[in-house]
Amino acid sequence: MIFGVCGWLAEKLGWKESHIRIGFLVGVLVFGVGITMYLVLLIVKLLSK
Repeated sequence: MIFGVCGWLAEKLGWKESHIRIGFLVGVLVFGVGITMYLVLLIVKLLSK
């Protein structure tokens, strides 16, 4: 999305980026945790460099 977390996570897991984005969308709409997960993964991405 904005910070490249979906692309980074897709690369690490070997999944398609579109599947990761759909997962975040479902997380936001159904569970309400997608935004929090995105921010946590952004921090992990930044710290792993």
